[in-house]
Amino acid sequence: MICAIVLAAGRSSRMGVQKLLLPFGGKTVISHIVDQFLGSAVDKIFVVTGHQPKRISVELSGRGVSIVNNANYDSGMLSSVRCGLRALPKRCRAVLVAIGDQPSISTELVDLMVRSFAASEKKILVPCYEGKRGHPLLFSTLYREEILTHYDDVGLRGLLHAHPDDVFELTVSTSSVLSDMDYPDDYRRELTSM
Repeated sequence: MICAIVLAAGRSSRMGVQKLLLPFGGKTVISHIVDQFLGSAVDKIFVVTGHQPKRISVELSGRGVSIVNNANYDSGMLSSVRCGLRALPKRCRAVLVAIGDQPSISTELVDLMVRSFAASEKKILVPCYEGKRGHPLLFSTLYREEILTHYDDVGLRGLLHAHPDDVFELTVSTSSVLSDMDYPDDYRRELTSM
């Protein structure tokens, strides 16, 4: 079983509004992203909320996802990753961690990552575009305890640095793996690339 953790806990302070609820392709940003995962080979989806959890939960109601609230979301993204990891069922063998403000991540990309991970001997897969590593990150749940107890200062990058021989860099043809949405200009860019 492969699970996805979608990080949707941040304050969106640089955007000035709750960016995950901005319109995107006839939906909101978070609904669009979740729908890409729902259409993919991922078996179960966990959305980690924090700031304005009710608004995000209401937006996703009716979709087959589990909502996990991170009361400690102000302490950074790793705290949300850990909330998601704690919620995973025992039978989950790999987890794909996605950031909620990457609306150009597609079902096709997720499926390519899942297929490539299954075919590889490596335990960590990171998509790369023109030599740069991006998101989402797919890794074996063998690293679950390690992530729950390590990397406070560096986040999931620490996992990649600690296990370089276990990392499979999947070259992809889309720059979407490098682009997230922090500022209004980023949002406008994402809208034009739809």
